[in-house]
Amino acid sequence: MIRIAIANQKGGVGKTTTAINVATALAATGWKTLLIDLDPQGNASTGIGVSTAERERSTYDLLIEGEPLARCVQPTRIPNLDIVPATVDLSGAEVELVGVDNRTDRLRHALAEENGYQVCFIDCPPSLGLLTLNAMSAADTLLVPLQCEFFALEGLSQLLQTVERVQQRFNPALGIVGVALTMYDRRNRLTDQVADDVRSCLGNLVFEATIPRNVRLSEAPSHGLPALVYDHNCSGSRAYMALARELIGRLPEQRKAA
Repeated sequence: MIRIAIANQKGGVGKTTTAINVATALAATGWKTLLIDLDPQGNASTGIGVSTAERERSTYDLLIEGEPLARCVQPTRIPNLDIVPATVDLSGAEVELVGVDNRTDRLRHALAEENGYQVCFIDCPPSLGLLTLNAMSAADTLLVPLQCEFFALEGLSQLLQTVERVQQRFNPALGIVGVALTMYDRRNRLTDQVADDVRSCLGNLVFEATIPRNVRLSEAPSHGLPALVYDHNCSGSRAYMALARELIGRLPEQRKAA
């Protein structure tokens, strides 16, 4: 199973929207896909259509209670896509993990068992606390959504420094599969300037596909649906399908599910 953490310590950059829609796109192409909601806000769970009442077990049970992955996973309405949802209990996990042995390796151990999935996406909270460190310790690689705004490069620099520290202390094999430019607005000159700056700094690490500002992307979570299902013809959905195709091209060869 390829484990991809979707991370950026800055909030509001499109992490959850990216997690939901890229996971949906890979599931639609035949990959047996798991989405882990590691954000206490639980937006990925809501956005994929899992109500609070349906979340019998969650990432809290996985990390703190030591429940096996198979007992925490539940299906979604999307074929080939399952989720480990988040509940409000996860908001206290940062404090509880401080006193737990192997506090940065809990998620890695939970995902180590054979589970039948080909790819796992981990939606991280907008911070660099113990939950995000668990995700980075467990992940093979990072997908970084980056909003096209003035402070984007400064935040990216901080994230890259964190990745280096994680590589040194917890997960030497951690890489970055790519940076996805989000909330792209062609009417704004600053957007193009930020995009050019990011590409000049990171080169081919930046995906060619850019995710535009799009009303349908914003509407979809309120219906409990990925944008790719809510309106697969909107510009946001087409952009995420293009991003998913690029992502698949960068991943190691995997045998597709029959």
